[in-house]
Amino acid sequence: MPITVICGHYGCGKTNLVLNLALEAAGSGPVTLVDLDIVNPYFRSSDYGELLKNKGVRLIAPVFAGTTLDTPTLPPEIQSIFAPGAGRVIIDSGGDDAGATALGGLSHGLKRSGYELIYVINRYRALSQSPQECAELLREIEGAARLLATGIVNNSHLGVETELWHVLESLDFARTAAELTGLPLLYSTVPDFALDGREPPEGFKAVGRLVKFAWE
Repeated sequence: MPITVICGHYGCGKTNLVLNLALEAAGSGPVTLVDLDIVNPYFRSSDYGELLKNKGVRLIAPVFAGTTLDTPTLPPEIQSIFAPGAGRVIIDSGGDDAGATALGGLSHGLKRSGYELIYVINRYRALSQSPQECAELLREIEGAARLLATGIVNNSHLGVETELWHVLESLDFARTAAELTGLPLLYSTVPDFALDGREPPEGFKAVGRLVKFAWE
């Protein structure tokens, strides 16, 4: 199975999606989550290490994750994701082109092993409120990562205020972004609380809200 890399602009909900995917995959075999977000100290997969451990997900994080230091140092064990039998590997890449720079250091290994690079978009976030802005940001990320994206996930939401109609209204935006980038729109997400017990519409994936603000 190819290594899955999740990238996107700050605030798009990337880390929450990564956590959902890792926990979902944990029921089918060994899973490793790699936290490459060495730029943004506020929302990192590393902050959910206990949750991941309890579900059997192995976490590889920056050496200084969870401290007041923000030095971009990756642990040597990160090379283990390319070993035979590594199982499912999901990489949480840092937001925008600056955060994707660390990913560039793994580009040769990813190309050898096989990867999918999923670009997460959220039409309700600043700096990505037009399909054109989303396309431009992706090109910057691809350049920094030295990798090409393979698909788009529409993760448009407004946090706890998200209602199903917000997500449905984002579909045309996401489809246009997909056309501009020449990538397939893989699916759209919807917070499970917005479904109110209903099944997600066709083409949608329900996700739990795992990443929360500090005051929550």
